[in-house]
Amino acid sequence: MANVIVENDAKQYIVVRLGDEQYGIDIRYIDNIVRMQKITRVPKVQPYFRGIIHLRGEIVPVMSICTKMGLPNNEITNDSRIIILKIEAQGLIGIIVDEVKEVVTLASAEIDKVTHNTKDEKSNFINGVGKHEGELISLFDLNSVVGEKEAV
Repeated sequence: MANVIVENDAKQYIVVRLGDEQYGIDIRYIDNIVRMQKITRVPKVQPYFRGIIHLRGEIVPVMSICTKMGLPNNEITNDSRIIILKIEAQGLIGIIVDEVKEVVTLASAEIDKVTHNTKDEKSNFINGVGKHEGELISLFDLNSVVGEKEAV
């Protein structure tokens, strides 16, 4: 065991595209990635909830991060996916992304923490920015993304 190098400060992220921007989702929270499918609407829910899907015998709520962050709505294409997240407090929840790009490993030295700008609604959902091969990847704070409280 003496020769094993442990990269204990590195984390893996799945890089997804929303519009023209890249975002990272901590791989530990990802349960599954599925193709777009029919989403059943549910009345009287928050506007960012698209509805529910049936997955492996479970009902999974699906939301649009774009709508929640105040970005233009997702345009559904062949590259669009629903990422199924497993969040302790909420159980399974699906989020719609425009494209799943790759898995990257980022060491803590490659991640800059973000200070929240209360006027920028989008920054409330980001807890860091990763640098990978010359590109910036905004890292989601998943508790803020899937949390019920509205951004102020």
